[in-house]
Amino acid sequence: MSLELTLLLWSVALTFIQMLISVSGAILQFGLPKLAGNRENLPQATGWAGRAQRAHHNMLESLVLFAVLILVTELTNKNSAITGFGAQLFFWARVAYVIIYTIGLPWVRTVVWSASMLGLVLIFFQLI
Repeated sequence: MSLELTLLLWSVALTFIQMLISVSGAILQFGLPKLAGNRENLPQATGWAGRAQRAHHNMLESLVLFAVLILVTELTNKNSAITGFGAQLFFWARVAYVIIYTIGLPWVRTVVWSASMLGLVLIFFQLI
């Protein structure tokens, strides 16, 4: 398996871990009975639980872009050192992002998010 596909797989694992963290925070904040219901009128999570949910949502948005870019890279056989670097930059920045966002470091979070987007841009420009 290529480096890019391996990092896509690990990105899926990271997204799953983020989901578990987000759900754990919601359970601690609202209790399992409320979450097992229809969740109507459930308030927004606050504190680290809310930040974990927002980080997870952001990862879901980014994962779609990353997956498409990696799959196009594989289908067109355009793997290169740049696509590999872009994939690594995306993945490791996303690992840092979830930690930084969950603990609540706003400006650092933006810089790390920008680094993950740079990884996507690097891959994109190898495909056009």
